[in-house]
Formats: sequence, C-alpha cells, structure tokens
Amino acid sequence: MSQAPNGRVHTIFHDTRDLTPFREGYVRTPVRGLADGMNDVLSGVLGGRDHARLSVTGNVPRLKMLSSKTVKSMHEAVFASTEPDPLLAFGRMNPGWAGLCHVMAGLLAYKHGSFLRASELLQRGLTTRIDDDASQFSAMYLGQVVTRVEVAERIEVPVLFSEESVFLALSHCLREMGMTEAALEAVVTLPPSLPSALARCTAAFAVERHRDVVLWTEGLLNTDDLSAALLLIRARSQRARGDFDSAQLALKEVIRRRKTNLALKNDALTDRALLALDQGRRTLTPRSKRPAPPAELETLEVIRKDAEMRRLWENDFRHLGGE
Repeated sequence: MSQAPNGRVHTIFHDTRDLTPFREGYVRTPVRGLADGMNDVLSGVLGGRDHARLSVTGNVPRLKMLSSKTVKSMHEAVFASTEPDPLLAFGRMNPGWAGLCHVMAGLLAYKHGSFLRASELLQRGLTTRIDDDASQFSAMYLGQVVTRVEVAERIEVPVLFSEESVFLALSHCLREMGMTEAALEAVVTLPPSLPSALARCTAAFAVERHRDVVLWTEGLLNTDDLSAALLLIRARSQRARGDFDSAQLALKEVIRRRKTNLALKNDALTDRALLALDQGRRTLTPRSKRPAPPAELETLEVIRKDAEMRRLWENDFRHLGGE
C-alpha cells in the first residue's frame, strides 16, 4: 500500500480508471491451453491470418488514405510479420522508428516463447527514443494489438498495447530467466491493477519479501479469479512468516466464492493441508490442534515411572533372597 497526500491509502491492486488495457484474465489449464491453441489456428484459417503474427482484437486496422511509404512499410512489418527480423530491418533503415520496432519485435518474440530474445528487444526498445511520426503511428494503429501475458503461475491476462503490456511481458521474461529482482523492478512503477499486483507479488514472493506481499495485499477480497490467485500468494507469504491464523483466513476467502476457479480452490485446499502440517496437526478439524503437555506433568510422569521400576526391582530382589 502507499499513502496519498490527502491521507487516503491506495492499494496496488485497486484500479480506479474507467478504461484499462486489460481484458478478462483466466487460469491456464492443459485443456484451456489446447482449446486456445485450436481456436488460434481456426481463427487464422477462417480469417485468413497466420496465428504466428501479433494478435489483434477484431480486424487489422486499415491504413489511412494518403499514408506515407514509411507508414505503409511499418504497417506491413507489424501486422504481417511472423518473425521479429522484418521489424528489426525496418528499424535499421529508419532510426526514428527503431524504438517502436524493437518493442513490437519483442512482443512478437514473447508470443513465440523466446523469453531471452524478447527481454533484450523490449529493454532496447524502451531505452530508445522515437520520433513524432512513430508516436503517431503507435496511437493510430497499435491500440488493437493484444498480448497474452502470464502475470503469475498459470494466470494469463490479455493486455492491449500499452506501457503495461510491455512492462508485464518484460517482467515475465525476466522471471523465466531467473532474474527475479529485475522482474520486480520492471513492474514497481505501473499503475495499480490486479494484473500488475499479481506480477509484483509473484516476484516479491520468489525473493522472500513476504512482509511486502502482506502489506501490498491488505484488505483484498475474492471478487474474481485474479484476486483469488493474489490471495493465494498472500496466504503463502503469511505462512512463511509463521502467521498461520491470517494465512488460514486468506485461504478461507479463496474458497468462499462459489464461482472461484476449481484449480485455485484445489490449490487453496492443498495449502490448508500444508498449513495444518506446519502446525503439527494430523487433521484439519479444530480438535486436532492439541497443546503440548506442560513440563511439570512430564517431570511427574518420569518420577512415577522411576518409582514403579524401583518397586518391581525390590520385589524381585526379595524373591531371590527367599523372603
């Protein structure tokens, strides 16, 4: 959480904007992944568009009348390329467009799963200035480009082309490469939203910044699957800190909503079982949590056993002596 100048507290997951670049997120499962892959192939066949190209919502934006040759070439490079190379070649020929070309090439490499190359291209594009023509092209034609970004384990969110789509994709690439600290830094400055909060807390949990995760997710409720996934990360951080009661409440909130994704509910039930093991309980029932016996009772039990053994020894000795 952060403190606003007027004293109000803003959370990293509460998005107050009327319009956001995010579309509805979902939990990726093997069945869902297969269905999405088939859908992409069918859409490409029926719509006459190769699924290896950058994805767009609706149809590809049409060129405006009297567009310059440079704009036409860039339009073709963005919407017709299946590999980053044509975009990079265009950027070399037009230095004022190089930054935008590297960003779009990075998003295309990210779609193909080339995380190392995608991270290099995205970082190069973000540090390269573009001229006014490239900026105008971005505002006019790239608003319909959509990137599916994995913001947390198995949680994907379609994001329209924006600052958030670029930095979230970069953060995921860095996480996949094991550069978790850099992945956290990539999303720290993004506006508050559930997808950015998930990416931020996922990286923070990986570097064991559990206190920050708990502070950032204070007051979170299970309103959809993204918030449920964020509650799971919160519960795991609380468990790592030894705050078992608070972790139990977070897991209970995950399970509470009837329409919570089944995979997330199963994760919550698994975490509850692990939580019970951490507390030394054999079952999840309240009665199974028994306090350890006081030290005084253990001492008395040892004394009783010693006295009983002495009495048996004395009886055996008397029998051997003929008494």
